[in-house]
Amino acid sequence: MDRDVAVVLSGGAVNGVLLELGFLKRLRDSELWPRIGWIYGTSAGALTGTMAALDRLDELEEFMLRLQPDDTFRPNRLWRQPLLGSHDYRLPETVRDRIGDTVQLARDLAAAPVEVFVTATDVSVDAQGAYELLYSSRTTSPEEMAEAILASAAISGLVLPMRVGDRIATDGAWVRNFPLGHAYHRPGVELIVSFRYLPTYPESSALWLGRLRRRLERFGRVPPVAALLAEVREAEERAARGEPAHWGDLIVRLMRVTVQQNTIQEEKWAQEKDESIAELARLREEVGRVLRAEGGRRGERLARSIDERFAAAEFPFRHDRLVPRVAVQGTVGHASLETTSRNPQPWTDDAKRKLIERGYSLLDEELRELRVA
Repeated sequence: MDRDVAVVLSGGAVNGVLLELGFLKRLRDSELWPRIGWIYGTSAGALTGTMAALDRLDELEEFMLRLQPDDTFRPNRLWRQPLLGSHDYRLPETVRDRIGDTVQLARDLAAAPVEVFVTATDVSVDAQGAYELLYSSRTTSPEEMAEAILASAAISGLVLPMRVGDRIATDGAWVRNFPLGHAYHRPGVELIVSFRYLPTYPESSALWLGRLRRRLERFGRVPPVAALLAEVREAEERAARGEPAHWGDLIVRLMRVTVQQNTIQEEKWAQEKDESIAELARLREEVGRVLRAEGGRRGERLARSIDERFAAAEFPFRHDRLVPRVAVQGTVGHASLETTSRNPQPWTDDAKRKLIERGYSLLDEELRELRVA
């Protein structure tokens, strides 16, 4: 069977991985699965896309059911945060221990019938242009591809960037959280099946500032501690007014804005492109029909001339074609699992299974409506 389907998977941290796992399990049960030729993924989508291309979704499910917050991002001690970030990136080690050597995974990926593309953000000192790094499982060395998959999922608000070949890279969500445009540009793609995670962010909490203040108040007569106490109280006041309490809070807010903005723009671009192509085709057909009907003896010649002019028009999308898309958007509902807090609650099997089932059912609804088996 010809491979003419591209899959696009957005970022979304642990919630995104679980929803996409269910989405991919439903896709595996459909007639579209053997037609998949390309998978484009960012962050969570890079991880799930890799396991889907290797047809190891059951192994990914087992891995996710065992996973706990400390296996992904472990909070650093307060004194280390200014130098190393708020968390230690534990996921690479966890993947190696429980799934296998990441370089071997990348070697297997290079030989797989499905080509995987991973997006990361270039934060090298000499980075230029769009700051986007795109890695292909077919053209990137296994060593570099293994680094790229994990760098794409390195949430910048928590951990430092990683080295990928000769570049310094971090979470791909900064530049392209939903790599839909790459699938549109790929020759041979006749259908796109996409999943976009719709995050619901927890309200920023300043409770830890109160705990810190109460501890410091025991030593409030010591001048340096008194000065720090004053700063902590000001931070609490900012939080009470809805302002960022500290620089970390500000970075997290800005990251949310950036990720959501580039995700929305990606879908908006795709929709406007489809509408423009369709409208141009209708206009071309209508002008030709009017000329042939009302142009008299010169009608046919004029219609051909206009048609040639349309064909030569320098529109950016003039040689593109409409690519149908099965588009799924998913939220977590009431089963959200958090990675960013310093003391996250344990992730229960029940919550994880609900997210997997939710991803499965969201695609199932779309396929049933389209009557795809």
